[in-house]
Amino acid sequence: MSGLGVDRPIKRRAGSAVGGLPVADSRPVLAGDAVLGSRCTACRYPSAQRELPWCPVCYAPAAEERFAVTGAVWSSTVVEIPVGTRKPPFGLAYVDLDDGPRVLVHLAEPAVLGPGARLRITGTDDGDLVAAMEVRA
Repeated sequence: MSGLGVDRPIKRRAGSAVGGLPVADSRPVLAGDAVLGSRCTACRYPSAQRELPWCPVCYAPAAEERFAVTGAVWSSTVVEIPVGTRKPPFGLAYVDLDDGPRVLVHLAEPAVLGPGARLRITGTDDGDLVAAMEVRA
């Protein structure tokens, strides 16, 4: 028998809806001029999730970190169907923060942006990050 999975931390747990412990909201949090998250103390892997007990890559301890609110678009789209309380059309983008992880943001204006377009996270809407095109002086 192999040792596959032996001593590996288990990340998943049942939520309170099925009788388990409550599961934390994994959406990134904006606090003033920073996106809160974690960074591995060993391999420096950044994550937009806070209070991670260990690094998702190397399982070393993770420490709280503050990341920039600016970054470059990795991919974007315009959603043309209603999703939850969101009415179409609305734009979504994955943004690689300048010093940290990739996060999902709602765009201030629905548009498909090319990879590398610069965005600035300007606030939140119903707990989701909202970003607009970065204006440089």
